[in-house]
Amino acid sequence: MKDAATMKVELKKLIDTAAGRIPADLVIKNCKIVNVFSGKIQEGDIAFSGDQIAGIGEYEGEKVIDAEGRYAAPGFIDSHIHIESSYVSPEEIGRLLVPHGGTTIMADPHEIVNVCGIAGLDYMMKAAENTVLDVKYELPSCVPATPFEHSGAVIDAEAMKEPITREGIAGLGEFMNFPGVINAADSDLDKIIVAKQEGKFIDGHGPGITGKELNAYAAARIAADHECSTVEEMNDRLERGMYILLRQGSACHNLRTLIKGMTTENSRRCLLCSDDRQPKTILHEGHLDNHLRICVEEGLDPVTAIRMATLNAAECFDLKDRGAIAPGYRGDVVLLDDLKDFHVNRVFVEGALVAEEGKYLPEIKKCDISSVKGSVVVKDFSKEKFKMNLKSNKVNVIKILPGGVVTAKDTAEIELDANGEFVRNPEVDLVKVAVVERHQGTGNVACGFLKGYGIKEGAVALSIAHDSHNIIVVGVSDEEMEFAVNSLIEQEGGMVLVKEGKVIESMPMPIAGLMSDQSGEWVDQKLTDIHEKAYEELGICGDVEPVMTLCFMSLAVIPEIKLTDMGLFDVTTFSFIPVEAE
Repeated sequence: MKDAATMKVELKKLIDTAAGRIPADLVIKNCKIVNVFSGKIQEGDIAFSGDQIAGIGEYEGEKVIDAEGRYAAPGFIDSHIHIESSYVSPEEIGRLLVPHGGTTIMADPHEIVNVCGIAGLDYMMKAAENTVLDVKYELPSCVPATPFEHSGAVIDAEAMKEPITREGIAGLGEFMNFPGVINAADSDLDKIIVAKQEGKFIDGHGPGITGKELNAYAAARIAADHECSTVEEMNDRLERGMYILLRQGSACHNLRTLIKGMTTENSRRCLLCSDDRQPKTILHEGHLDNHLRICVEEGLDPVTAIRMATLNAAECFDLKDRGAIAPGYRGDVVLLDDLKDFHVNRVFVEGALVAEEGKYLPEIKKCDISSVKGSVVVKDFSKEKFKMNLKSNKVNVIKILPGGVVTAKDTAEIELDANGEFVRNPEVDLVKVAVVERHQGTGNVACGFLKGYGIKEGAVALSIAHDSHNIIVVGVSDEEMEFAVNSLIEQEGGMVLVKEGKVIESMPMPIAGLMSDQSGEWVDQKLTDIHEKAYEELGICGDVEPVMTLCFMSLAVIPEIKLTDMGLFDVTTFSFIPVEAE
C-alpha cells in the first residue's frame, strides 16, 4: 500500500492530466472506444497518467500511439481458470495470454495446493510477480476436494485464516463440496465464514443442483457457477442472484449452448471463463478473444460480449479499479482490428505497452521451483497391487461420454481367470484403470474398469488426476501399467505413454507433477506428439482427448462415477460402491 503523500502526488497528476492542464504520459489517438457503461462506440483519444486512465476525448501526451481507427476495449478478465491445467508456470501463462488481450485472470490454484499445500500457493503467488498479467488468486476451498481420496495436504478453516488475509488473495475458490454446503456441515460453514469475515467473495461449483438444494447453496452467498451445461441450469442460478461463467476451455465447451439463454435482461450477470486451457488451445485458437468470436458468431452484440469479458467480471469479483475505459480506471486497454474476428493488435497493462501483434514484450524471469519439486512419493508399489480377486464376472464400469468430463455408470460382464483376475478381450473396449496414491506414502492402489477410452496397446500414466492428483494409469495389462507408473515416478511426474515395455513418449512436469518448466510452445509440441502416439500406436479412440479425459476420471465431484485411490465412487450418491455389480 502506498503512503498518503505518494497517493496525493499521483492523484493530483491524474486530475491535472484529466483536466488537460498537463500532457498525458501516453495518449492512444484515433480510437473507436468501446464504452461498456453506455453500450456505445465513441471516437477519440485515451489519455494515461502513470498506470491509470486519465480521460477520453482529445488529449496530447509525452508519448503518442496512433490506433489508426482500431477499436479500444478494456483489458479482458478471465473469470475462472486453473493455471496448472495449462501445464505451464504462472510466468509462462502470462506470456501466452497477454498477447490475446488477457490482462487479469481469476486463478484458483487448488491443483497445486492439493499437492503441496500452502507451499504451493506461496510458489504460485511468487511466480505471478514475474508477469504483467494480473493474477488474482482465489484461496482453494476444498483441499482435499472430498474426503474420499488422499491429497498432499489438508487445508481446514484454521489453516485458511492467514492466507485469506493476503492482498493477493481475492476470495475463496470454487466450493466443489456442494453437498457439504447444502447440508450445512460444520467444517464447510467454518470455511465460508473465514471468507465472509474478510469480506471476500466465494466462487462456486454446483453441477446439477436444483430446487431447494440450489436455494441452500445460493443462501451461503456463493457468487458464481461455471458448471452449467444447460440453459435451464443457467436460468435457475441467475434467478437466485448468482453470476454465470460461460465456459469455453480445452475440455469443456458450454459457451455456445448457454449463449442461447442470454437476454438483454440477464446479460449483465454473465461472464466468460476458460476453466482449463492448454497451450495448444491458446496458441491455435486464442484466449478470451476466441470466446468473443464465438459470442458474435452466435449472434450476440459485440459490445455485450466485451462487457461479459470486462465490466461484468470486475463487478462480480469486486475489482473496482478495472473493467472499463474510463477516468480513474486501471490502464488496461486492448486494441482490436475489428469486432468480429477480434484480432488483437496491441495490449496495454497499467498504461504500458506489453504486447504487439502476438508478441509478449516484457523480459521473462522465472521463479525458483525447488519448493514444489519432488512431489511424487509412492511406496510399496508393484503390479501385485493391480490384482482384484473378483468373485463375480459382472462389474460396474466407468463409461466415458464424448465431449466432456461427465461419465456414466455402466455394467459389463468380463472374463475371469482361475484367481478371479480380469482377462482382457481385445475385441471389447474395456480395460483396467487404477489410481496410485502419490502424496502420503500410503501404498493405496484402487482399480476399476474403463469403457470408451479405446486403448488397444500399452499403457498411459499421468500424475495429473483432478483434484488430488494421484497417479492415474490405464492399460492393456498389469505389466504395461506397472512399467508406466514406474517410468512416471522416475521422471518426477507428468505424462508417460508406454508400449511393449518401452516409453514411446513422455512429458516431465517437475512443478508439483502438474506443470512443465518449459515454454508453452514446447508443451504444445509435446502434447501433439503424445496425442499422435496415443492414437496411432496405442489405438485410443479418435473422439477421445487421451490426456484431458483420463485426468478427469478420478474427479469425485463430477457425475456420475469416478475412481479415487480409495475406490470406485458414485458421485450421485456420494458413496463408494464395489467393483462387482449386483
